[in-house]
Amino acid sequence: MAEAMSKRTTITLPDSVFEELEEWADQQGRPTANLASFLVELGIRQAKEKGEYTPKTKTKDR
Repeated sequence: MAEAMSKRTTITLPDSVFEELEEWADQQGRPTANLASFLVELGIRQAKEKGEYTPKTKTKDR
């Protein structure tokens, strides 16, 4: 089975959102980018479950 490739993207957050994200990540002992990545993945998973998003291509659920 082939290993999934990771992709990079850049987002712009309001200062207050970034500060809270950074604080939350610090509380969990993880990098801010790692927490942000997890939250995006979680949001996509929840959107699929609610039927708000249906991928055009088949993706493997994690």
